[in-house]
Amino acid sequence: MEQPIERRTTATSQSPTLDRANLPGQVVLVLQGGGALGSYQAGVYQALQEAGVEPDWIVGTSIGAINASLVAGNAPQERLTRLNEFWSRVQRASQWDFRSVDKWSYWTTLMHGIPGFFTPNPLAHAGDGYPLGPDHAGYYSTAPLQATLSELVDFDLINRGSPRLTVGAAHVRTSQMTYFDSRRCKLDVKHIMASGALPPAFPAVRVNDELCWDGGILSNTPTEVVFDDNPRRDSLIFTVHLWNPLGAEPSTMAEVLNRHKDVQYSSRIASQITRHQQTHRLRHVINELAARLPASERDRLEVKELMSYGCQTRMHVVQLLAPQLSHEDHTKDVDFSPAGIRKRWDAGYAHTKAVLAREPWVGQFDPLSGVILHEAAEHRALAAE
Repeated sequence: MEQPIERRTTATSQSPTLDRANLPGQVVLVLQGGGALGSYQAGVYQALQEAGVEPDWIVGTSIGAINASLVAGNAPQERLTRLNEFWSRVQRASQWDFRSVDKWSYWTTLMHGIPGFFTPNPLAHAGDGYPLGPDHAGYYSTAPLQATLSELVDFDLINRGSPRLTVGAAHVRTSQMTYFDSRRCKLDVKHIMASGALPPAFPAVRVNDELCWDGGILSNTPTEVVFDDNPRRDSLIFTVHLWNPLGAEPSTMAEVLNRHKDVQYSSRIASQITRHQQTHRLRHVINELAARLPASERDRLEVKELMSYGCQTRMHVVQLLAPQLSHEDHTKDVDFSPAGIRKRWDAGYAHTKAVLAREPWVGQFDPLSGVILHEAAEHRALAAE
């Protein structure tokens, strides 16, 4: 039977709170995909809630979409309880406490699945050409996850739109990224399931008569949906990364496999941020140039159209990066052990508290900068052992 996660229980009254009126815009929480690594995100949310920083908008992919739904689909006083309940249900308990059991846990998970999450699909081993059908073509069934989310998430609450919820999925037929947004459509459990349908392990999920796979295939850190929102708003964006974009050169096959996953799922976030910084800087440049025109020129229709490409918004992007545990390898995303879940939860909590304490978004910044990146630093000092 699952045991409750031993999460930190620091009283809210003992944690410094931030004045929402002094934050630089709407608060956005962007949650990456990464399987078992997602318990780090639960710790991040706990620290935000204790500081009084409830998100106005949550964007998630895969496990990030699941965590996002648990937050958006519950009243504030119930959110941590629901997160704790979910991560307690999906942990893979072990009767031993030594590192060699990591492989035992890995193979047990592959063979038997995770309670409340996924179970093996025996027919998937009947042969590569066996006609499973498009809705069941995966090595596992995620019916248990559907039942878990249906129990723990109030989708009527999500569809009231506060906080706004957006989840990303990959459209199977067209290879296009699709975002399901509570501001634009009614969300249900299928949308969350679609965002986490990672092939070939999990079958595609049909939404609006179209099959979708895990959004992490195309964009595992879906910040672009925030930058491209219309209308854009000043924002404080916490991007929670589960895969490390930086790493040492691998020298063993185990290190190759581990680094390969980090490279694959860190989702080119550095280049995405750089591109958006350049784009938003140009928008601010347009504003500066327009301000130097005489009023008679600014009133011309063709000039007004050109001026419309400008933008006054500023977005602070705060990175939070899950640490690499000393013993982890390429199987880390299926490390549902109680110890692994607890360590990552605690790391997310500690990192976020440290970031909130130093408030990197406070200060003087280049007036032409529309996107300001505050890179992760706390994980280096606070990485779990």
